[in-house]
Amino acid sequence: MKIYRHCTAQSLAQNSVVTIGNFDGMHKGHQALLQRVKAVAAEQQLQSVVIVFEPQPREYFSADNAPPRVMALRDKYAYLESFGIDTVVCLSFSNVARLPAETFVKTCLLKALKTTHIVVGHDFRFGHQRQGDIALLQQYGITVDNIAALCEHTTRVSSTAVRAALAQDNFQQAKALLGHDWTISGRVMKGQQLGRKLGAPTLNLRLKHPRLPTTGIFAVRVTHADQQYWGVASLGGRPVLHDETPILEVHLLAFNAMIYSEMVSVAFIAKVRDIQDFSTLDLLAAQIQQDIQTVKQEYCHEQ
Repeated sequence: MKIYRHCTAQSLAQNSVVTIGNFDGMHKGHQALLQRVKAVAAEQQLQSVVIVFEPQPREYFSADNAPPRVMALRDKYAYLESFGIDTVVCLSFSNVARLPAETFVKTCLLKALKTTHIVVGHDFRFGHQRQGDIALLQQYGITVDNIAALCEHTTRVSSTAVRAALAQDNFQQAKALLGHDWTISGRVMKGQQLGRKLGAPTLNLRLKHPRLPTTGIFAVRVTHADQQYWGVASLGGRPVLHDETPILEVHLLAFNAMIYSEMVSVAFIAKVRDIQDFSTLDLLAAQIQQDIQTVKQEYCHEQ
């Protein structure tokens, strides 16, 4: 999969099938769009292209009130590649926010990507002040697939619905909407070694986006080098250290190797408890051991 950070007159892909959106979470609705893009591209022997934006539009227009992300950009790329998408164009939203819709069609879709067909959701709008729509695309000879919204039982599948499920610690509902476990991936960094001192060494992952859809202590499954391990994760601040900077710390139940700078993927299965403050490190250490036993007994009986 090729990744570009621009959409210029230089042709990025010859005769493309394109979809455009945030794709935050890669939920079942997103997957329906991607499947249609792949099907049309294969049928017409065209390139499959996904256009995303960084930052996401709501983050650009109202950073302080933007909703937490369901998925980091790195994970978004990984999912798009797993779907077999040929090309991703990640545009700086600051460069296109005030671009007239017609200009976007002419310069990016037609001249750079040579778009012949586009797949969009039912409420798709684009361009400055959301003035572009399906009718405008069709005026320029681009054929359009308009994919209807999906529902999971009575809930419309959307990133907003996923955030709501995560905020309520309903990981089964989040998985039903996403079609996969809610996951955070990243490189293991060296921390303060506090977990080791407390008898529960952790893998530490820095979070690029501090706004989180949920916080707490969780039962997780961690994938490293194609192997899976159960673990106990803390997502959020560390009040015992008077540090509110969000971080993901994971103690694996059957793993003790040093893997600094290596990639891991952390899938959230269930919430164990909220993050608590403790007056002493001994009290924290005792609670960690209790959390480990809870995860072993309730979620990973094979351990």
